[in-house]
Amino acid sequence: MKTSWRSASLAVGAVAVLALTTACGQESTPPASSQNVGATAAAGDYGSAGTGLGSSADTGAGAQGAPAAPADSAGELSVATNAELGKVLTDSAGLTLYRFDKDTAEPPKSNCDGDCATAWPPVPADDATAGAGIDKALLGEVVRSDGTKQLTVDGWPAYRYAKDVNAGEAKGQGVGGTWYALAPDGKKAKGAKGAKEAGLPGLSTRNDPKLGEIVVDKNGMTVYRFLKDTQWPMSTACTGACLDKWPVVAPVDAKDTKGIDLQGSTPNRGYVVFDRPDGIKQQSIDCVPIYTFAGDKKPGDTNGQGVGGTWYAVRPDGKAVGAPEEKK
Repeated sequence: MKTSWRSASLAVGAVAVLALTTACGQESTPPASSQNVGATAAAGDYGSAGTGLGSSADTGAGAQGAPAAPADSAGELSVATNAELGKVLTDSAGLTLYRFDKDTAEPPKSNCDGDCATAWPPVPADDATAGAGIDKALLGEVVRSDGTKQLTVDGWPAYRYAKDVNAGEAKGQGVGGTWYALAPDGKKAKGAKGAKEAGLPGLSTRNDPKLGEIVVDKNGMTVYRFLKDTQWPMSTACTGACLDKWPVVAPVDAKDTKGIDLQGSTPNRGYVVFDRPDGIKQQSIDCVPIYTFAGDKKPGDTNGQGVGGTWYAVRPDGKAVGAPEEKK
């Protein structure tokens, strides 16, 4: 069966294949030209190379003309009070520090590399020290994939946001439903808008006044699919910088869902984890890879709907809401 599948793939010009699951076929890596990162999206605080954010080295001047901390320095960390977020952790230049939901704290591990690390520069661990109100025992380090050491706070890798130029800014708060300002204890800032530590399953649904019943993630953020992805065999056309605007939905246990169709077109085989060619594991519904949108800032936002004519919110059965084929 595997040989005949590869023969069929060659017949349609597939370049490479990766084993996935019997239910959803195999993955072929799309050419770069097939990517559509939603260039027509409304402006938002999502960061990637090519969105005008640049690296941490060119983020501009700090408050009152003071330069922002260089990429190779963290210095003495401080606790600042943000009007909306409460107490947040900052570096020696007053720049807000962040944590990423797709990282892990036990054990510490960063899952932000490449273009992601350009938009979200990792905070170096070498010279970081605890200032007033910070428990130095919570500070640690993790070795990144490139061999550099990144600061951790209670196990969570710490980042700056390249679009924060001045001390006190927190433009990275809630980006993509996965980035949140760090509180001094390593948790998400208590006033974090959209940060739902509990209350929603990993995947569930809500009734949108315009779109009807759509899928949302654990933070209440709208879930989308990309029409350039394929279902049979499952493949992705969103790689590289595309993922900064359209983060993948990480694997969600079937027991941690509510209202989601777990059967799919092939009974008992529609709700599977997709092993992407870039090594990232992504949840699917009916063998359709699913994403969130970095341009959605809070639960209930649907700014990704219809972007580029290729991105659409997802129904509980994996179908695209409002896509051309859904209008028939």
